[in-house]
Amino acid sequence: MPDEIRLAFAHPSERAISTEGSAPRDRISLRDHVREVEIGAFQAERGHTQRIRFDVVVEVAPAGGALDDDVDRILSYDRVTEAITTELAAERLNLLETLAERIAERILLEPQAMRVFLRIEKLDRGPGALGVEIVRTRGDYGGHLQEVARPRPHPRVVFLSNAAIASDALSSWIDGLLADTAPLILCIGLPDTPRPVAAHPLAQRRIDLLAIEQNGWVLAARNPRCKVVSTRTELDWAMRNGQICIWAPSKIVLDATDGPVGQPRDAVALAAWFAATIEACELVAIGAPLPDAITLPARAVTL
Repeated sequence: MPDEIRLAFAHPSERAISTEGSAPRDRISLRDHVREVEIGAFQAERGHTQRIRFDVVVEVAPAGGALDDDVDRILSYDRVTEAITTELAAERLNLLETLAERIAERILLEPQAMRVFLRIEKLDRGPGALGVEIVRTRGDYGGHLQEVARPRPHPRVVFLSNAAIASDALSSWIDGLLADTAPLILCIGLPDTPRPVAAHPLAQRRIDLLAIEQNGWVLAARNPRCKVVSTRTELDWAMRNGQICIWAPSKIVLDATDGPVGQPRDAVALAAWFAATIEACELVAIGAPLPDAITLPARAVTL
């Protein structure tokens, strides 16, 4: 009995360990995540925010192969905090139980998530923490989960020629593009400087992709607001958090099952393929002509 009492008040990670059974799973956790929230059924809780603490442990399925240090192959912590943020923004709730249920369901929508331990506590309603804790598995939803639509960002993809990168007007162009509410992703092409030449086209493709990424760092040095990003996970996070991205293409291009038809030297066509892949709202080419075949709204801006 003493051990059961201890576990009843232990962190969700200890609860997960105590019930792991014969086939323990990997886990990710979020501890002491505090948010200011208006929640509660009492009249005194209306019109005021209070501190709510979240502790989450998610048991995840094995990756099924080498991770290769690739963030796109794991369940990102950002998905856990995003689930909390999304449900807090959806509507005002009376009960922590309702909030916990919705967050757990949203986390279990992630393909890697198998079981969720979730504790939510009010920190300002009394001398101690008042809270609820739930445990949910995929099986608790009858073998299927109700799909919850995650708002998909539709960014504006902007291709910058080398002349545009070097232009004194670069910052003003970025300021103008930021005036729109769409997330901003910048694409660039090959630098004007010489690069190695390989006899095999696949080797040359990799060399050219890496050269584009080097050019991206040149742009990042010209405008520190712009961050070089290579993975889809980081792109998604950046778009949801207002960060200006410079797309480093190697990983996404080389991992794509339906990759671009042209070569990296066809830089605007590569940007158009990327824009279509991430469902951009528009492609803007500054200092370069648009490709002949394009499947999304696009416009060219002359220098």
